[in-house]
Amino acid sequence: MARFDKIAVMQKIGSTGMVPVFYHKDVEVAKKVVKACYEGGVRAFEFTNRGDFAHEVFGEIVKFAAKECPEMAIGVGSIVDPATAALYLQLGACFVVGPLFNPEIAKICNRRCVAYTPGCGSISEVGAAQEVGCDLCKVFPGDVLGTKFVKGLMAPMPWSKLMVTGGVEPTFENLQGWFKAGVYCVGMGSKLFPKECIASEDWTYITRKCQETLNDIQQIRIS
Repeated sequence: MARFDKIAVMQKIGSTGMVPVFYHKDVEVAKKVVKACYEGGVRAFEFTNRGDFAHEVFGEIVKFAAKECPEMAIGVGSIVDPATAALYLQLGACFVVGPLFNPEIAKICNRRCVAYTPGCGSISEVGAAQEVGCDLCKVFPGDVLGTKFVKGLMAPMPWSKLMVTGGVEPTFENLQGWFKAGVYCVGMGSKLFPKECIASEDWTYITRKCQETLNDIQQIRIS
């Protein structure tokens, strides 16, 4: 069962403004990355369902975080069907993210009071997702849709909470563009976890980069 319900998860994501997105087949590497992010101030972490036996790695991460990162909400990404969502909910997923919008996943998540953040590429998709209880919608792919899409959507639908993923970089200029356009938070993957840092096990770099990014977000929000 999820350690944090959708209200708690939304508060964690909203307070920091960033959700790291990561996958690795090695359980120990994944644990180190989660811990590094936690020490950097991250409180919601998305592990993507991308490789074989990803759910087994996820289960171990959830157990690890419960002990070593007690305030971290571990969620799962790249979910496209309700059966897979149910599998991860059974393993303790605190939130479910997808590249597309599937209303059947919303039913599975709502029953457990777990946040479902679907990927939406149009204003109509965002509206449809909101109608079935998706409090946070993912603008994806962000590098294709751009900041103008976010700004345009927020004008007639200012109540919308959007997380942009794809094309987000840990630089002040890039982050400022997204947050000034109106996003609630950003999802960030490869730019936050350079391959060379993972290969060299430079966990300090990840912690520092998370701290810097979260500080930039806070500065942008109050400016």
